[in-house]
Amino acid sequence: MNTNWMKLIFAAFLEVLWVIGLTHAHDFWAWTGTIIAIIISNYILVTVAQVLPAGTVYAIYVGLGTAGTVIADILFFGEPFQWGKITLILILLAGVIGLKLVTEENDENVKKEAVS
Repeated sequence: MNTNWMKLIFAAFLEVLWVIGLTHAHDFWAWTGTIIAIIISNYILVTVAQVLPAGTVYAIYVGLGTAGTVIADILFFGEPFQWGKITLILILLAGVIGLKLVTEENDENVKKEAVS
């Protein structure tokens, strides 16, 4: 797995943090952290979409962010555990993994990244 995919996974992790922050931030520092996470997450998303196919990047970003947010809600915020939700998350993650497996990187963009 190359650095672009790792960046995308990190951006999705930050998305989970900022979505949680939008719901649970109640002071200046929490809002500041949320805004910083939004900016960094979206910046990484844009830079990765310049190398990988934008539709695939966005689908994976949103899919991982959604799955992470639902799991965080269950684990940390008292959302009730439901097998239906877990099944749907697993289907979503299967689609995300499938997109990663069938996505070919543009050789020209990869070479540009390797040079810079």
